[in-house]
Amino acid sequence: MATRKSSPQSNRVGLYARISTHDQKTLALQLGQMRRYVKDRGWRVALEVQDVGSGAKDRLKREEILKAARRREIDLVLVWKLDRWGRSVVDLVTTLKELTGLGVGFISLTEALDLTTPTGRAMTGLLAVFAEFEREILRERVKAGIAHARSLGKQLGRPKSAALLAKDIRNLKREGMNHSAIARTLKIGRTSVRRALSG
Repeated sequence: MATRKSSPQSNRVGLYARISTHDQKTLALQLGQMRRYVKDRGWRVALEVQDVGSGAKDRLKREEILKAARRREIDLVLVWKLDRWGRSVVDLVTTLKELTGLGVGFISLTEALDLTTPTGRAMTGLLAVFAEFEREILRERVKAGIAHARSLGKQLGRPKSAALLAKDIRNLKREGMNHSAIARTLKIGRTSVRRALSG
């Protein structure tokens, strides 16, 4: 996986710090360590995003970093820990692949994971294996749920099944699957998926 060729001296870094609403004391610690890391390497902080969420799936402001990467405004994303960035293994791999495709580096400070190095890129490959495993577990759970519903005599026709599967649809979306993949997995139409996610 290729990364953008840039001089270490010119690296524009996007810092992403995330804390829960119950643990706001670590924000200064995260930002302090990341700013020091950037300064020690002669890099420049181009963007700093702070996210406060009440649950593991809240990453409302992370999109600001991704948008900056898409606009080529940053060369590198720096986070304190991987669990601050990714909602799940699938989400982590999906976003890291996007950054890599954009030529934007990614460093997780406390895990010493640096995707600009061969070792870091190999680690991404391992994460992808775990992400597929996570997807398979979720698919099996969905299939088991459908089989159980049918064994109880529940009708799973298209209009009704989409409503019954609303929770599964939302779970698959949170795990990083797009509308088409969700529709294929659950054997429902994309319109049903969109309706469930907008409801």
